[in-house]
Amino acid sequence: MTESAEDVRPHERWALAETAGGRALVCPLDGEGRPAGPVREEESPAAAVRARPGVARWVWRSTAAVYPAMLAAGLRVERCYEVEAAEALLLGHEGLAGSPRSLPAAWARLHRLPEPPDPPAVSRETDPQPSLFEAGPVPLPDGVDPLEALLEVYGSQLARTREAVHPDRMRLLLAGESAGTLVAAEMTRAGVPWRADLHRELLDELLGERYAGGGLPRRLVELEEEVSRAFGPGARVRPDLPAEVLQAFARAGVRLGSTRAWELEKVDHPAVAPLLRYKKLYRLYTAHGWTWLRSWVRDGRFRAEYVPGGAASGRWTTNGGGALQIPKVVRRAVVADPGWRLVVADAAQMEPRVLAAVSGDPGLMAAASTERDLYTALSERAFSGDRDQAKLALLGAIYGQTSGDGLRNLAALRKRFPAAVAYVDEAARAGEEGRLVRTYLGRTCPPAGTEGEDGPAAPEPDAEGGGDGGPGPRRTEAGARARGRFTRNFVVQGSAADWAVLMLAALRQRLAGTRSELVFFQHDEVIVHCPEDEAGQAAEAIRAAGAQATRVIFGEIPVNFAFSTAVVECYADAK
Repeated sequence: MTESAEDVRPHERWALAETAGGRALVCPLDGEGRPAGPVREEESPAAAVRARPGVARWVWRSTAAVYPAMLAAGLRVERCYEVEAAEALLLGHEGLAGSPRSLPAAWARLHRLPEPPDPPAVSRETDPQPSLFEAGPVPLPDGVDPLEALLEVYGSQLARTREAVHPDRMRLLLAGESAGTLVAAEMTRAGVPWRADLHRELLDELLGERYAGGGLPRRLVELEEEVSRAFGPGARVRPDLPAEVLQAFARAGVRLGSTRAWELEKVDHPAVAPLLRYKKLYRLYTAHGWTWLRSWVRDGRFRAEYVPGGAASGRWTTNGGGALQIPKVVRRAVVADPGWRLVVADAAQMEPRVLAAVSGDPGLMAAASTERDLYTALSERAFSGDRDQAKLALLGAIYGQTSGDGLRNLAALRKRFPAAVAYVDEAARAGEEGRLVRTYLGRTCPPAGTEGEDGPAAPEPDAEGGGDGGPGPRRTEAGARARGRFTRNFVVQGSAADWAVLMLAALRQRLAGTRSELVFFQHDEVIVHCPEDEAGQAAEAIRAAGAQATRVIFGEIPVNFAFSTAVVECYADAK
């Protein structure tokens, strides 16, 4: 049985739970997350949404599990609340990062039962198609009603959110993260416009023809031979094997710690130039070569699988395809459809502007109040007009470069912008002491050890950027310093990720009802694919979305999150 659109208007939220047989159980919710009407059963989640176009927000287990089928059916939901995304954020806030985040695990915790582990992550680096043998979603125990479990966990999350350090900020973060899951699914379906013919042309141009039998393309073979000749007659050095390269240089009297480009560039040897060219082209061949093109580009679109909040900082990642690392040369293949344009917008100097906003430092906010270059404005206030010195000082404060010139620059920065430097200093101190460290909205840094440090801490509750929790188990001094550098940056980079996802949510709503489509997002850059006559409207929507995100998070502050925007036919022309 279904209702008309009029029947659902009194209820802003509806819960949707998918049954084991693929059907859907739905019911309206009151303001406390409790059922406000009868439970209805539909043949599928898509059918449930189609029957209720007036619902303002759907509460469900996982966007990735239900929304792609809705998009395929031509449906779009206005908003959602994803229980599993919320569970991950709340667990982190409570000092339980790494605990299973699935609905069955959350339900088991409520009932003091063993928590089923989350399914292992599946990499799609070489093959984007799901395997028949992939693990499905974690099932609920036999006999547990999926809608009742969903509502029980959702109710507990609402209560836990009220107990957060800053409940209003946490609610905003949960809403933004859920909106991000909708954006990710929609971007995957839309895909980045991609000209496979142009991609093949640039591969042929840069790499040369391929030899039979799957060997390296001609240009890489020639460079391998050139590198080998540089080490003398009869030498055979394979540039893609670092050990062989290091041994060859050692025989030539050159000691290297690695084959990284910055270290090779210091060496005066005839093998260096061809080796650097080889490394660059080999990366193109392996990361965006013919195999990548066959695997990831279909029907004129590159469709990556975006993972909102996939990094510890809250930044997005992708599961295969390398969408967040498209090299400039390959961008030549990203071309708008005929009659359409790409609106490419980059949030200029986002992290320093975020530091101004989260710290509330009056001087730094004043420097970040205009669209002009932030480092130039900063240099005029504190570094006698030396832009490079101002940039090094501010980035050094954020990333923990506090020795040598960095220490002198930091002293000048601390004198003029004491609140900003104190904010990141406190985050670093809290990290070194093993305390919880949070972004402005409440995203919590994972415990030590999960970022490659020296083992987990046992953190206690505290406020954002530090707090009064006690230290965890004994830690090495070097490990504590590394943790401090990580948390110093986390409070800025993570807050930037929180701002970005709310900007995406606002942009998505502003583009609704137009033909424009959001097709790409990378940390501080978005691309909207739109008809030529909507390009100006799309550019204004991006600017307005940024201003809206700033206002919603921080209120009326003077910080301007400026975008540099380009309207182009080809992505490569935007930079």
